[in-house]
Parts: sequence; C-alpha cells; structure tokens
Amino acid sequence: MGLLLHPAGAWAEPRPGIAMHGEPTEQADFSHFPYANPDAPKGGRARFAKQGSFDSLNPLIVKGVSADGVREYVYESLMARAYDEPFTLYGLIAETVDTPADRSWVEFTLHPDAKFSDGTPITVDDVIFSHAVLRDRGRPNHRSYYKKVKTVEKTGERKVRFTFDGAGDREMPLIMGLMPVLPSHLFTAETFEKTTLEPPVGSGPYVVEKVDPGKSITYRRDPDYWGRDLPVNRGLYNFDEIRIDYYRDAGSMFEAFKSGLVELRNEDDPTRWTEGYNFPALRQGRVVKDALPVETPAGMSALVFNTRRPLFADPRVRRALITLFDFEWVNRNLYHGQYARTESYFARSDLSSHNRPADATERALLAPYADAVKPAIMDGTFALPVSDGTGQNREGRVEALKLLEDAGYALKGGVLVNAETGEPFVFEILAATRAQERLLLTYARALKQVGIEARIRQVDSAQYQRRKQTYDFDMIQYFWPASLSPGNEQSFRWGSAAAKAEGSYNYAGVESEAVDAMIEAVLAAKDREDFVSAVRALDRVLLSGDFVVPLFYLPRQWVAYWRALKRPDDTPLYGYQIDTWWDAGAETGEHAVDP
Repeated sequence: MGLLLHPAGAWAEPRPGIAMHGEPTEQADFSHFPYANPDAPKGGRARFAKQGSFDSLNPLIVKGVSADGVREYVYESLMARAYDEPFTLYGLIAETVDTPADRSWVEFTLHPDAKFSDGTPITVDDVIFSHAVLRDRGRPNHRSYYKKVKTVEKTGERKVRFTFDGAGDREMPLIMGLMPVLPSHLFTAETFEKTTLEPPVGSGPYVVEKVDPGKSITYRRDPDYWGRDLPVNRGLYNFDEIRIDYYRDAGSMFEAFKSGLVELRNEDDPTRWTEGYNFPALRQGRVVKDALPVETPAGMSALVFNTRRPLFADPRVRRALITLFDFEWVNRNLYHGQYARTESYFARSDLSSHNRPADATERALLAPYADAVKPAIMDGTFALPVSDGTGQNREGRVEALKLLEDAGYALKGGVLVNAETGEPFVFEILAATRAQERLLLTYARALKQVGIEARIRQVDSAQYQRRKQTYDFDMIQYFWPASLSPGNEQSFRWGSAAAKAEGSYNYAGVESEAVDAMIEAVLAAKDREDFVSAVRALDRVLLSGDFVVPLFYLPRQWVAYWRALKRPDDTPLYGYQIDTWWDAGAETGEHAVDP
C-alpha cells in the first residue's frame, strides 16, 4: 500500500511500502513478490564467477577492491527493493515507513525480530551509527546522499527519524530506506575505514564461510536468518552455499563455465553467444541458453573522454572522435550485427529523448540554459552518424577533420598535430580485458586514418580500478546502467561536485550548471509526467555535451546456465534475479551439474 496524500508538512501514517512515484503495487498483506517462487526448495549450492581479484571484504569504503556479494548477502538495508516496479521499497529491517507528502522527513519503525548474525538485536542506535559513519567515511555516493540529512533522532524504542535539508529531493526517503545497517557493537568510526579480510557480521541471509584471498569467497546460508519468512524474502536465497571464484581473464572464465566449474554466465559477447556455445554439455541439453526479456533502460555503454585532460577539453575534438566511430562496420564485423546503437543515456525506454521533441515542461526547465542543448537534440531530429558499413567512413573522416581543424589541429605528413605547437595528437585508452582491447584496437585504426595515435594499454584489474578512481586516464570504456527511476545516482555520475571527488562515477569530468539543474529537477519531480520530462531534459543536456562516444546495447538479456539451476517462470522488469533461483538437486538430493 502507498502513502496517504496530505498537504505539505502534514502527518502521514506508517505503511509497509513506499514508491518513488504513485502507489506501491503490493498490498499490506502480500505474501511474496510475483517473480519469486515461494515453494522453491532450499538447499544445494551455486558456483559463480567474477573476473579480476579482491583484497577486502568491506564494500562500503573506497579503499581496496571488495569481494563480490558482501553488500548483497551480508549487509541488509532498512527496506528491500521490488524488481517488478520502477522504484518501490517494502519492509525489511524497517517494518514500516512514514513520510509526509512533501517528503521533508522519513521515519522508520524497526522490525522487532531484526538481528545480526551473531544474535545481537538491531537497534535504532545501529541505524544512527550507520548513517553517521557512511556519511563521514563511506563511499563518495553515500557521503553525498547522507549529507542531505539535517537531523537524526530516536523517536521511539524502535523508531528513527531522518529530517532532510530542504533541498526538495523527493528521493531521499527511499535513499535512506536503502541504507545498509551496520553492527555498531563491532565497529568504530576508525575501524570501519580499514580494508579487511575478516569475515564481516551483518544481518543478511548469508554469512561468509570461507575466503581464499583474491581467488574465491564462499557464503553459507544462515539457518537462523531472522528475516527468512518476510514477504520480501519468501522464495529468495534458496542456495545453502554460494561460491564466487575469480578469474584473471574472460577466456579462462568461459572455459570454467563450459566444464561445469561455474554454473551461470551472463553473456555480453555476441561472438561468443553466436559461435562459442557449441560444446558437448549444451548439445546434450545439460546447459541452457536463454535470451530473456528486460524492460529497463539499456544504460550508457561508451568510450569515455576524461574532459579534465586538456586534449579533450574542446567539445569540437570530442565530436570529431565521436564521428570517427564506425558503428555499422564494428557491429557487423565484430558482433554479428547483434547490437543496437546507443543514442540516449536511457535508451530502450520512454525516458529517452531520442526521436522525441522536447515538451513544454522540458523547454521550461532548459530555458535558462539555452546554449546547453543542440537544436537537433531539442527538436528530436538528432541522430549519430551512420556509415555505409564498408569500413572506409569517408564522410565521417571529412567531418572529423573539419572539426579538428576548427579546434586548431592540422594534418601534416599523415600525422595530426597542434597547429601552434606542432605537438602530435596522441592519447592512451586504458583497457581492462581482451574483449575491450579488440574493440579499442579497431577504433584506434579508424583514428589513425586522420593522423591520431591512440595507444591501447591493458592493465590488471587492481591497477585499472585505482586509475579509474583517481581519474588517471585519457579514455576508458565504461557502462553506466540505468533504472526506470533514475535519481540521486545521477549526481554521483554527472554532478559538478562529483567531478572533483575521487571515487565517483563522473569519469568524464562533467561540470555543467545545466546538468546540475536537470538532476535537481529529476529529484524534485512529484508525479510521473514531470519526472519523465526532467529525465529527458537531463538526457538532452548530456547528449549535447559530447562527453562520451556512445557504443551499443543488447536488445535482450543473455544468460547461460547448467540445468542444475532452476528459475521461476516470470522474469521481472529488471531482468532475471539470481536470488530467486534454486538448485534442482535440492529436490533430489543430488547436485546435477558435475560434469
């Protein structure tokens, strides 16, 4: 059930759920999410894979690279997200939520049974401690969000209220609902900031069973998990054991999947999807390939300009390099034509501005920033350059050279140089995987045709992560996922303050008053119509800034898995959720994946 509507500042009443816009779908007495199977058997094990390495079990700080799964399986939030609604939360550690119509504050009532895995009850003091330590010492996104809280107060034995700073950010009650809750009896502010491989204590459905530093982490389902019968958890967390193994490269990770050492694979390589799955286990029906529907925005996959670098400070230079990316040739020759071109930060959804003229609300929002949006993007006629697919891209080269000449460059002896200094146009593209390297080498050859030298440098995952966090790169390939309810994370990706804060996702270094204003409009929108208009306005400003070379996206979600794993029939809006799957061997007493 949703919150009652009252005049701004009036009292609401506690409810079990809250939606960003409109009303939650589920009623107060709902038994389980529609995409979960409440009768799924418990037991068995699952083995997953991750590329790279890890040196920490603390996912809430900048230092170190945390092992996968700690945040999801060990540390719980006050509320749980529903993945078949755009942005709706239901009770978890917090039994109910209360907020007025203007969302100037939010109050949570803790569940009386909530406890950490060591048996210690979760208290309001734990919630207050968690907010303070994450605000002051957590990751930059947490620091940014939680500083919008003006006061925190204990309003009852199990009640805690957060009052906000008056900035009009209507997402803040939900942001606080997603705050992880830490055991204050085991942390101090100082010890929280340290990287550690000591198994953490949380309140979630799993505990850390075993750690092989940098190589694997194993989680064991907690038989005493306090929240196992809550509606938000019924049919979830079915495996007794989850093991995540780390692999140094994609090739060895795929071989592990083929041999049954890994049981599920999210596939994003069209060549491998088209040609690589012809192995015995699949032919025998022991491995399943599924192309599942996904109804969320595709997000932005792109080559990212670090505009902090003087070389990429000029938007004409960035536009030239965008023009030189030959999507048609790349898609056909590298990816079997499986991709669609990304022409919006919210492609594949009604949040996209592509092919849509700006409505009256958008034009009003953008009016103070007349120079921030290109006319073709404003009227919905803009499209990225389309080549003939031959690989020559003659029109693109001509257009790019004109832009580069306007920006002060000249082609001399086949080398593009700064017309004043004679310095050649050279930059480095940082790569983390061989799959990236193949695309980047193709792009570098296209740039070479106009005299630009792009040097590809592949580094190990730890170095790649460090250089990303400190913006020590010229260009990287990156993917920003998108939801049906973009909000505060947009500040962390594109906000001017984030451009100066290490560890943010503003890798492009975007500093724009127009972008900041559109993000504020997104956060202040009270109904779905104004929200969609604000997101589209943000999309138009970002597209107009030419901060990235947009790449491509897959129309469906590709997943391959061994038949030992079973999944519910229904796939939610956000694609499959592995926590709703189960081990078929849990029903038979056998684990069926062993080759």
